[in-house]
Amino acid sequence: MAKKQDFASKTLKGKMAKTCPVCGEAYQYVKTVSMVPGEKEGSYHFAERIVAVCKCNEKEVYG
Repeated sequence: MAKKQDFASKTLKGKMAKTCPVCGEAYQYVKTVSMVPGEKEGSYHFAERIVAVCKCNEKEVYG
């Protein structure tokens, strides 16, 4: 039988997430994509990385 999932269990997951030691807010994970110059002249490729965002560093991540 499948586990019953309601709103209360979903909000509980957010409280169990890792929190920032500075501001105490739970991290929100975001995938960032940036263009990086390739080996050949004039070529580019995309670099993807996952960043943990909170109130402390959201201006650095989002610009």
